[in-house]
Amino acid sequence: MKNSNSNSNNNNYREEDQPNKESAFSSLDSRFNQTLRNVQGLLKGRSIPGKVLLTRRTDPLDDSALQETSPYYERSYSYNDAGTSDRMTKAAEEEVQRTSSPNSNANVNKLKSSTSNIENAPKEVQKSTMGARATDSARVMKFTKVLSGTTVILEKLRELAWSGIPPYMRPTVWRLLLGYAPPNSDRREGVLRRKRIEYLDCVSQYCDIPDTERSDDEINMLRQISVDCPRTVPDVSFFQQEQVQKSLERVLYTWAIRHPASGYVQGINDLVTPFLVVFLSEHLEGSVENWSMSDLTPEKITNIEADCYWCLSKLLDGMQDHYTFAQPGIQRLVFRLKELVRRIDEPVSKHMEEQGLEFLQFAFRWFNCLLIREIPFHLVTRLWDTYLAEGDALPDFLVYIFASFLLTWSDELQKLDFQELVMFLQHLPTQNWTHQELEMVLSRAYMWHSMFNSSPSHLAS
Repeated sequence: MKNSNSNSNNNNYREEDQPNKESAFSSLDSRFNQTLRNVQGLLKGRSIPGKVLLTRRTDPLDDSALQETSPYYERSYSYNDAGTSDRMTKAAEEEVQRTSSPNSNANVNKLKSSTSNIENAPKEVQKSTMGARATDSARVMKFTKVLSGTTVILEKLRELAWSGIPPYMRPTVWRLLLGYAPPNSDRREGVLRRKRIEYLDCVSQYCDIPDTERSDDEINMLRQISVDCPRTVPDVSFFQQEQVQKSLERVLYTWAIRHPASGYVQGINDLVTPFLVVFLSEHLEGSVENWSMSDLTPEKITNIEADCYWCLSKLLDGMQDHYTFAQPGIQRLVFRLKELVRRIDEPVSKHMEEQGLEFLQFAFRWFNCLLIREIPFHLVTRLWDTYLAEGDALPDFLVYIFASFLLTWSDELQKLDFQELVMFLQHLPTQNWTHQELEMVLSRAYMWHSMFNSSPSHLAS
C-alpha cells in the first residue's frame, strides 16, 4: 500500500522530511529519473552542455597536434588517459548506487541502458556527450570555429568551456567569458589596449608614490598585501620569485584602492594566481616551475598585470558581498552547503553534527579561496574553466561543487572524531589527484544540480 501511495505522489516533495523511508526513496528515485530524462533529452536533440560523463569513450584521444602547439605547462596533459572515461562512468554509477535506496537499482540499470543508447547514437551526438576532454581534437575544432567568427557567441563558448579549454586557447577564452574582451573581434584589440593603459595609469597613481602620500589605512593594507604575497601558493617555487610577488602586490593594491567597499581581504591574493599563470602562458613555455619573469620585457609584464587586474575585477563583481564586512555572501553559501550535504548524504551530515563540527570551520576557506588551497595547483586552471563558464551563476554552482568535493570522502569522514575531522579537512589527501578525480567532482556536482536546483524546497531548512 505504501509503495502504490508513494508512486502516485511521486512529485510531492512535501513528504521529503517525514520519517517514512519509502517516501524518501521514492523522492530520490524521482530526482534521479529527472536527471535520466535530461540525458535522454540529449538523444532527442535538446541542447544540454556536455557536463555529465555518462558515456564510455569508444575512440582514443588524439592530442598530438595540441601537444605540439600548446605553450602551456606539461601537467596540463594528464587527462589524456584513454581509459579515463570508462573508469569515470563506473564511478558515476557507483555514486548513484551509494546515494540511492536498495529499491532504486532499476534506475541504475536505466542509466546503463541510457549510456548504451548514447554509444549507439551517431558520432556527432557521442562527441557532444563526451565532455571533460579539453584536448579532444574534435573539441579543439569546435573552439576554433566559435572563436574565429566576427562576433563570438558567448553561450556556445560557455558550453564548450565548461568541460575544459585547450591550454593554448585559455587566455583568449577567459578574457571573453569574463567580459573583459568584447565578443566583436574588430573591437577587441582596441579595448584591450585602452584597458591596459588605464591600468598603467592606476599603478602610477596608487603604487608609484611614497608612503607619505598614503593614508594610514592604505599603508596598513599595503603592508598586509606584502606579507601575504610570499605566502601565496607556497608549494610552487615560481611564486617565490621577487618579480612575481611585486606583480601580485601591484594588482592587489590597485584592486583594493579601487574597491573601497571591501578593500583587500586575505584570500583574494590566491584568486589572482590562476589569471597570472594563464596570461603568462602566452609568453613562456614549459613547466611553471621553470618560468622566470626576468625573461619578459617590462611592457609584457605590465600587460599581463593589467589582464589579471581586469579579470579579477570582473570575477569579483559577481560576488561582491563575499569580501565586504563580515563576508555575508560566503556565510550564506556555507549555510546552503550544509543543507545540501544533509539532503544528499544524511549519515555524513548527522555524524559531523554529532561531533560538533561546524561547516564554517572548514568550508569558509573553500569559498574564500575557491578551492585553490585544497587541490594541486596544476588542476586549478581546469577547475576555473568551469567556474568562468558558469558566469553569473557561479556562486550558486559553487555550493554543488563543494558538496561533491566534500562527499568524495563520505566513508572516511564517518569514522573520524572531532579532532580528526578538523585535521583531515584542513589537510585533504588531494596531493596525488589527477584530472580524473577533478572531473568526477564536477560531474557529480552537475548531476546533483540537475536533481536539486529545480526543486529549491528540498534545500529549505
